[in-house]
Amino acid sequence: MICPHGTLLVVVGPTAVGKTDISVHVARRLGGEIVSADSRLVYRLMDIGTAKPDAKTRAEIPHHMIDVAFPDRQYTAKEYEVEARKVIGEILGRKRVPIVVGGTGLYVRALLKGIFEGPSADKALRASLEDAARRDGPEVLWRKLAEVDPEKARQIGPANVQRIIRALEVFDLTGSPMSSLEKKSEPFGLPSIKIGLMRKRPDLYQRIEQRVDRMVELGLLDEVRGLVGRGYGQSAVVRNSLGYREVMLYLEGAIPLHEAVRLMKRSTRNFAKRQMTWFAREPDVAWIDPTGREDHETVAGEICTIYESASEANRPQSQVP
Repeated sequence: MICPHGTLLVVVGPTAVGKTDISVHVARRLGGEIVSADSRLVYRLMDIGTAKPDAKTRAEIPHHMIDVAFPDRQYTAKEYEVEARKVIGEILGRKRVPIVVGGTGLYVRALLKGIFEGPSADKALRASLEDAARRDGPEVLWRKLAEVDPEKARQIGPANVQRIIRALEVFDLTGSPMSSLEKKSEPFGLPSIKIGLMRKRPDLYQRIEQRVDRMVELGLLDEVRGLVGRGYGQSAVVRNSLGYREVMLYLEGAIPLHEAVRLMKRSTRNFAKRQMTWFAREPDVAWIDPTGREDHETVAGEICTIYESASEANRPQSQVP
């Protein structure tokens, strides 16, 4: 498979950094289509709280891997790997440039390097681990994971209880650490250039606070009420998603609205920190700081320059005039 410009373009960075707007400018310049790499944009009915691109933007620039599943189940990274690779192949068939854009590092890694599918979930084992997490706290499970799979424990961290449980489940069912099984995955095979957007923290945090306020103004509360009305109120996807879980607490009467908003902002800042840590550890990322440059056309031009240079270097000799 040969990319028409020689290289797959991947744009990553934390939430609220400006990936969506900047990538649209990039797509206009390159004649591209955007492939989302965001683990919440895959879900239907979750629009405001995930900051999905609006209908006008999606009508102008094709966006893929958005609204591909309902929030009654967890859409896996393996599913993303398979479907996103298929979509990219179709974009290449149209002689367009696929531009992967997102903040879910696991999705990007799955796409480029492949991911271990793992055994099917064991309901009894998972229920037991979930009970232990509620009873003893996720850090107890994380320490247990660190004993049997220290590499995976370092990757996940002690806060992501769903991924901790899955890693323990895989170890119990296979007898092998998940980290070692993942290394048997199959890479995509396309050359890629990864460009990261990273703002100064005060600027990023201000943008996060403004984004949360805007989501509330746009009707996030009604969106969550709608999910509850459709029977998704107990969905782990909804209850574990930024913004949605805090609004659920408000709707259930556990906290006042101002506290829900405060927690949303704090949780989003913490999430952005984890994203920055993940991408900072990724090799071969060319970093751009858009702080103070709200003219996204200029930043997009910088991305295109880096991409075109890398693409030329990766082009097979038979294609070079």
